[in-house]
This record gives sequence, structure tokens and C-alpha cells, in this order.
Amino acid sequence: MPTARPAAPQKTAQPKAAVKAAVKAAVKAAVKAASKAPAKAAAPLSIQDYLRKILTSHVYDVAIESPLDEARSLSRRLGHHVFFKREDKQPVFSFKLRGAYNKMASLSKAQLAKGVICASAGNHAQGVAMGAKRLGCQATIVMPTTTPQVKIDAVRHFGGDHVQIVLEGESYSDAALHAKALERKKGMTFVHPFDDPDVIAGQGTVAMEILRQHPGPIDGIFVAIGGGGLISGVAAYVKAVRPEVKVIGVQMSDSDAMVRSVKAGERVTLSDVGLFSDGTAVKLVGEETLRLTRELVDDIVTVNTDAVCAAIKDIYQDTRSIVEPAGALGVAALKQYAERHGGQGKTYIAINCGANMNFDRLRFVAERAEVGEEREALLAVTIPEERGSFKRFCETVGPRSVTEFNYRISDEKRAHVFVGLSTKEKGESKQIAKAFKAEGFGTVDLTHDELAKTHIRHMVGGRSPLAAGERLYSFIFPERPGALMGFLTSLPPGWNISLFHYRNQGADYGRILVGLQVPENEAKRIPKVLDKLGYVYVDETRNPVYQLFLR
Repeated sequence: MPTARPAAPQKTAQPKAAVKAAVKAAVKAAVKAASKAPAKAAAPLSIQDYLRKILTSHVYDVAIESPLDEARSLSRRLGHHVFFKREDKQPVFSFKLRGAYNKMASLSKAQLAKGVICASAGNHAQGVAMGAKRLGCQATIVMPTTTPQVKIDAVRHFGGDHVQIVLEGESYSDAALHAKALERKKGMTFVHPFDDPDVIAGQGTVAMEILRQHPGPIDGIFVAIGGGGLISGVAAYVKAVRPEVKVIGVQMSDSDAMVRSVKAGERVTLSDVGLFSDGTAVKLVGEETLRLTRELVDDIVTVNTDAVCAAIKDIYQDTRSIVEPAGALGVAALKQYAERHGGQGKTYIAINCGANMNFDRLRFVAERAEVGEEREALLAVTIPEERGSFKRFCETVGPRSVTEFNYRISDEKRAHVFVGLSTKEKGESKQIAKAFKAEGFGTVDLTHDELAKTHIRHMVGGRSPLAAGERLYSFIFPERPGALMGFLTSLPPGWNISLFHYRNQGADYGRILVGLQVPENEAKRIPKVLDKLGYVYVDETRNPVYQLFLR
């Protein structure tokens, strides 16, 4: 990768004066349209309708015009001009207050007098709380019982006496159903987190600021997608004012409801979503947000957990600020996009959309960031139990730093070693594996193996002759008091637990690895019993890492 700063962008056929003139003309047209009668409610809003709504949004009573900062370190590494739109600097540390407040400010006095209601476990709740305090109305915020206390306290802080918190259900879906029931019962107005034109317009002011702050060429704006409110507002404004600028969405690979919905041409409901990026963990996107995304968004890319952890580190190195996983999606996608498309000197902007990070989660992020940047290789190496073999192993490792080393004798003729090695560039793990194989050592590259990174690296050497017939399963379950005990007591009494590994990672969810010995005549019952538990699980019995180190 280039180490020098990218050259200043070349002058284009679209100078700053021309861009400003285009924006001024669009604003004038929108203001003129505002004086005309609005379109029928049943008709879908056009791009000009959204431009008018964005330009007349009421967001700056509570929101700031967040800075657009150059990411100097990342720009040098990628060879492009990279900028961060710092929505993590908002009063509630997220863009969400823009849409929430714009919706609430559009309500009549009579509607405000009856109060508003929303369902949220995070940033949207804080935005509604701040809006309620500013407008002097009452807000009922329904949050799942699993919501961390730090988020409940934050909502109380921003809303004060204007907020009533109701804890209901174990998930957002449960909370949303209860909120809808209260809305009908008490006549309150529901403030949707994303599928509402006023909310979308409020989020669109992010794009309005970006184009004003950077009137020069822009090759791509990268936007995180959960339900789709932010990207819908950003795309509506950008395509109305500067349609040549690409708007690129990004989702987690395990929470890709928008990707699937765009491909299917209709809303697709996910059976489950990954919980690492909880701010974008949405099972069903909005109807309006899907329509706008299909019409206006140029591309959507997906990223994994390790890439997001690496992006959090990148942002910290350039800003000394720590964003939440959802807030780093744009940077993770930007890096991936730049690598795939190559070239130099492009201008890319990532929206850092939130910084409500649970501090205890940083342990997990730090651990996975090196793997996400591919600066650590994880390998399983089989060496013969004979004199001189370990010396040859160390000579093959060479000058690289050893980040992890796990070994336990388990066989008279061979030993399995789990080793972590620092690397300098992507793809180097394959070269290292090749070097070990050349020395006659059986080697498996585990750098991208989820089971190895999450569990096995902490428990190598657990073979047992007593674990005959063992089946291995990994589970993900919400972290709440009693959840672990509930899992243990829910298994049939005739099933024996032969292996159990759990590590609290400071997240809103926990991961466990379980070895089960099930009577042969009950083997067919396993999927039915595990499905009934209600947790996301994977059968890991044939995973090569398990076969090497635990079987």
C-alpha cells in the first residue's frame, strides 16, 4: 500500500462555483414548491418532495452541524482522500435525534398534548427523550427488559421528568408490539425509528451538511443501514442535488435484511440477526425506506464483525474517539470498497453514525481488530513428537511475534499446536501456512474460522477419552440475569454435558460452546429440542478445529 499522502484532487469540469450554483438552484426550486399545495397523502413522495422536507426540517433546535474531518492516517494507508462525518459528536452521540425531533416538531399542539411513544433500546430512545424535553411534551419509551442499565440511565438523563420508561418483553419486537398497544389505548403518536417521511427527512440533513462542507468531487458516501432511515434521507438529498455522487450502503453480513429485500423486490423478514452491531440489528426494514433504497442507492456491501472491529480501531487512530459497531460500518465498507476498486486519489466519506459503545465491549473489539485488519494469523500446526521438531517449528516461525501459543500432549506420535502470529499485510497467513507445510508440518489456516477465534483459542487441549459420542454446538443468547441457568435447566435430564465454555465479552449477548452426549435413540430429537430453546445455534461437530483439538 502507498505510504505517501495522496495528491490533491485534480480540478474537474464541475468547479466549486458550479456545485454551489446547482445547490442554490435546487434550494430555490424546493422553496418555490413548498408554497404549492402538497401532494396527496396516498401518493409516494418524490425526490423533490423529500428535498423540500429536508431543507425545511426542524433539527437544529437539538442537533449540531457535525464536523466533516479528514482521516489523515487512513487516507495515507489507502491512497485516497477519506473523510469522517462525525455524527458521533451529537448531544446524544448519534444521528438519531435528527429524525426523532423532526417528527415530533411536526406534530400539532393537540398531538403533543397527548404525548408521544416509541420502542427502542438505544439511540432512537435517547433522541425521543431529548425531543420531549425540548418540546415540553411527555414521551413513553418502551424498552426490552434486557436493555443495559447504562442505556436506561441515558434516556432518563436526556428526558428527565418528560420521560416514562416502560420495560416490556425480551426483544425490540416485543417492546414494539407493546408500544403499539399503548399508542392505540392512550391516543399517543408513535415515533417510528426509521419508516416515516419526517424521520427520513430529518436524517437527510446529514447529507445536506456533507455537500455544503465538501463542495468538491465526492466519489462515494458510505452509510450504515439498519431499518434504512439514514440512507434513505442521505440518498434522497444527494440524488436531488448531486446525482453523480455515489451513495453506498453497508450492512453486517449477519443482519442483511435490506440487501435481501432489495434483491427480492419486497421486504424480507430475517428469522434472527447478529447482535454485535446492535444499532443496525433489524429483522424487517421499512416499506418507505426499501422503496427509496431501491430507487436511489447505488450499491450495498456487507462486512463482518472482524472488519468492523478493525474499523473502530482505524477511527480511534485518526480521531481518538471510540464509536459503537454501527458507527464504524461506513469505514469498514469504505476500506473494502477501496480495496476492490483500486486506483488512487478518490474522495470517500464515511458517516460515523454513533458512539454509544458499552465500555466492557472494548475487550472483544481489541481482540478481534488485529484479525479484522489481518495483522494476526491463527494456525493449527501438527508436529511429530520427536526430538528437534519443536526447534524446526520455532525456526519456521522466524522473527515474527507470537501472539498466542497453546499446546498439550495428547498422542505418542504427534502434537497439535494452536499458534497466533503477528503479520504485516493481508493474505500473509496463507504464506505462513505454506512455509510450515514445506517443513513437513500439517497446517490449517484458522485466521477466518469463527469457532477458532471465539472459543478454541481459549481452551485448546480439552480432549478426553470419556467424551465418546460427543456432539458440539455453539449458541448465542441475550445476556440477562438467569439466562445461562435457564439454558442448563432446559436440556432433557438424560442428556449429559461433556464440554461447556462460556466467556463474558461485555456485549449484550453471550456465546457458549457445549458438548452434548445424547443417547443414540434420542439423536433425532436434538434439532427439535434445540429449536425450542429459542437461541441461535450452530452444529460444530464437523468443524475441523473441533476435530483437531477437542475430539
